[in-house]
Amino acid sequence: MQRAANRDQDDRREQREQWARGLRRVLVCAAAVPVMLIAAGCSSDSGSAEKAGDDSAKTSASESASPSPTVQAAVFKSLPQPCKVLAKKTLEDLVPEAKSGKTGTSDSASTRGSCSWSSLDNNGVKGSQFRWLNVSLLRFESDVTRGSGAQLAQEYFRTQVQDAKSVSGAKNSKSEELAGLGDEATAVRYDLKKKEGSFKQETVVARVENVVVTLDYNGAGLAGEKAPSADTLNKLAQKAAKEVVASVAKENDGGGSGTPSGAPSKSASKSPSSSPSKSASASPSKSAAKKS
Repeated sequence: MQRAANRDQDDRREQREQWARGLRRVLVCAAAVPVMLIAAGCSSDSGSAEKAGDDSAKTSASESASPSPTVQAAVFKSLPQPCKVLAKKTLEDLVPEAKSGKTGTSDSASTRGSCSWSSLDNNGVKGSQFRWLNVSLLRFESDVTRGSGAQLAQEYFRTQVQDAKSVSGAKNSKSEELAGLGDEATAVRYDLKKKEGSFKQETVVARVENVVVTLDYNGAGLAGEKAPSADTLNKLAQKAAKEVVASVAKENDGGGSGTPSGAPSKSASKSPSSSPSKSASASPSKSAAKKS
């Protein structure tokens, strides 16, 4: 406190001395030089003030002209129709008895979409084979406050993978990173016991630039029928996921061809969406129960 007081006193003393020196200069000038020279001196001071004002204006203009924050533009600008991302032959392999896909509700077809197919091969007393397939697409726009579309997509990709790994009641869960599928991809498999039977679940999550593809595929042998092979379901799911990624690139004139584009960028954003694994674990039982 004493130091602060001393500094305040020193400041006041210095201000008084400066004021006194200035006053003395004015008096000396007034007594020693003609009025015209005094006027010239005043004019000179005015010019200095104007120059200082100009410099201040230039500095202000320079600051206002500084570039605004920028972010890398998103590569993909649109999404394909979700029920048309898979070829007819692919659907026959995965969901042979499906007649058509069911489009999910979406508030913006350019940023999100989904489609699901159900297949029940009913053999009467000999049992039935059930298959369910769901494809969801989510596209991220770049945002200066949140990051680039690719960064936001990467964060969402990680969330989707984690959701697939943490499904309640899942048994024999395994995951593997997949090469050659977009910029990054992970496959998760597990068994899920339900009242209709034992389901084999395959989830493939892939990111290509600023789009995340989540493919859920599961199957079950019902009414005493043998359960499907998990390896077979896994191969079919990966094949279908590659086809979906290719459809995204094709929709955007081939940009980002679906091949790895280098090290994924980091992101600190998360986009809200319903968990595909949750819908997968619920939908099979409902569909099976409805068609049984």
